[in-house]
Amino acid sequence: MTPERRERLLSVLNKRQNNITVVLENVFDPHNETAVMRTCDSIGIQDIYIINNRKPPRKQWGFRSGSGAKKWLTIHEFTNPEVCFNELRDKYSRILTTHLGADSVGLYDIDFTESIALVFGNERFGVSDEARALADGNFVIPQCGIIQSLNISVACAITVYEAYRQKELAGHYKQPSLPPDQLKELLTGWGFKEQDLPDEEEI
Repeated sequence: MTPERRERLLSVLNKRQNNITVVLENVFDPHNETAVMRTCDSIGIQDIYIINNRKPPRKQWGFRSGSGAKKWLTIHEFTNPEVCFNELRDKYSRILTTHLGADSVGLYDIDFTESIALVFGNERFGVSDEARALADGNFVIPQCGIIQSLNISVACAITVYEAYRQKELAGHYKQPSLPPDQLKELLTGWGFKEQDLPDEEEI
């Protein structure tokens, strides 16, 4: 591994965020999947959760234009929403779904400096009733047009870049966020050999 590549990968991992994730529930369009992956990678989200309980799992998730992003992310796949949400509860303090309802909060009223999981639903039907019942609440992206909906990959991008803005202002990208064990596991998966692994001063 060249020194330049080593430095680049270390820089990326040191900006990965441990307290935010995206959850996709029954999102089946490969273009949406891959666009979400690229967006998550771009703002430092490492873990993505996939719930698929409506179609047989495909052989390879995210196989098109985002496949370059997939190799750098940690994908958690589930067929049971409750099992997925239980795992989310162990790691994140708050779970919000995208849903237009009377009790929904606006995107810009969310505090993204806290630990949070963001759930995006099926392209046609949105987030399921089951997922909404398991979550802590719903949020909406403010809109003033006639069609009160956005493509899921666009909605995800708008949402996580608001998270990025808040986290950047709060200084979350100035220090490593991932636990040392996870960081070293990812480095090994990214091609680091024993001699390439960083010492404590570099993490």
